[in-house]
Amino acid sequence: MNKWRIFSLGFAVLIVSFIAVAQEQGLVKPRMLMREIIQGMPKGETQEVRVLNVHFEPRDRTPLHTHRFPVTVYVLEGTFTMEVEGREPITVKAGEAKMMPPHVKMTGYNRSNTEPLRLVAFYVSDPDTPFLDTIH
Repeated sequence: MNKWRIFSLGFAVLIVSFIAVAQEQGLVKPRMLMREIIQGMPKGETQEVRVLNVHFEPRDRTPLHTHRFPVTVYVLEGTFTMEVEGREPITVKAGEAKMMPPHVKMTGYNRSNTEPLRLVAFYVSDPDTPFLDTIH
């Protein structure tokens, strides 16, 4: 009888272990897309978080502009080209993320003649701060 209890207990532990391993395999494991230490984040008591869906047709571009706070873009489809004052053009492809620094003149392009560009922009700012300031 004692051997039977030990066997049953061991078998139960084994089954629970298999269930735990099976559940562990089904867990989502986030993949780091970008990690960057930045300056220029809002310092007020409250901040506003914005997530913007941006669609560019072939050859579309943004106006020349600046941002008051850092902006992070994640490209869903196509290739995004950023021209940032004082730097070489930066290309961000689908599945990649890039941070755009604050207070720097920039413009963004879809250089493709045929393919659209879709990206998501993440922006944390003081409440009611414009997303961008156009430079004329």
